[in-house]
Amino acid sequence: MQILFVADPLESFVIYKDSTFAMMREAQRRGHQIVACEPKHISWQSGGKVKAQVRYISLTGNKDAWFDETANKAVNLADFDAIVMRKDPPFDSEFFYATHMLSQAEREGAKVFNKPSALREHPEKLAIMEFAQFISPTLVTRSAQEIKAFHAEHKDIILKPLDGMGGAGIFRVGDDGRNLGSIIETLNQGGAASVMVQKFLPDIVHGDKRVLIIGGKPVPFCLARIPQGNEVRGNLAAGGKGVAQPLTEQDKATAEFIGERLVQRGLLLIGLDVIGHNVTEINVTSPTCFQEIFDQTGCDVAALFVDALELAAQS
Repeated sequence: MQILFVADPLESFVIYKDSTFAMMREAQRRGHQIVACEPKHISWQSGGKVKAQVRYISLTGNKDAWFDETANKAVNLADFDAIVMRKDPPFDSEFFYATHMLSQAEREGAKVFNKPSALREHPEKLAIMEFAQFISPTLVTRSAQEIKAFHAEHKDIILKPLDGMGGAGIFRVGDDGRNLGSIIETLNQGGAASVMVQKFLPDIVHGDKRVLIIGGKPVPFCLARIPQGNEVRGNLAAGGKGVAQPLTEQDKATAEFIGERLVQRGLLLIGLDVIGHNVTEINVTSPTCFQEIFDQTGCDVAALFVDALELAAQS
């Protein structure tokens, strides 16, 4: 197969931990042709098909010069056997427009994973609200008054922007309410931006677990990202320590329930964030932790993904 990865610039990859790199390496091992582009390289001219200026690459096995570019040309997206959308957040306007062009490519015959319409329909923080039985008390609002009332009820809360990533912009406010007004002003910009507010979960001390779901089925191991020092965030980007561990029966059941429903909507790869028994996010743009789980457990997540990709591309 020829597999196009729509991702961040190849030169920005940190390959010892990058999940997209792990996918590419496994796909090449199986004999597939690896092709890459960035969303900005996709274009659509009236009367024509959606195309992209793409780079055909071969992985070298060298940790520094990790790929050779063998060709660079414009190709219709429908000519690829599979397209893997792996652009990192934030989900901004340009990401949104890229999904629309990928949807047009689907109408022309392309097979895109995750499905562009599903990416649009499942914002990573808002998507949890569909599954209220698995989440802690949560509020999404632009209203400062509603946020203050939520704090008065739950005492210890977390506030976060809907478009954040890597733990950026997350605040905790305790029972004393210190700085709550200032934090609200910062996050909701005078009522212009929506804010997600959640009851603080003390189980964060045991880690914010990344539970991966591939083809609707949970990966047997998760990565618990454990906050360090006085930090409340477990995100690896915020200094959390990643510890791989087997799924609990409850986490497996939750992942099976959510995965069974979302795979039917075109979400081949999902990353649940779970604190204790509560789902806090449903990541669908570019879920990570493949290599950390493999390095610590031997569970080859990239192989599971390429298995599912091959099957989905042929269906």
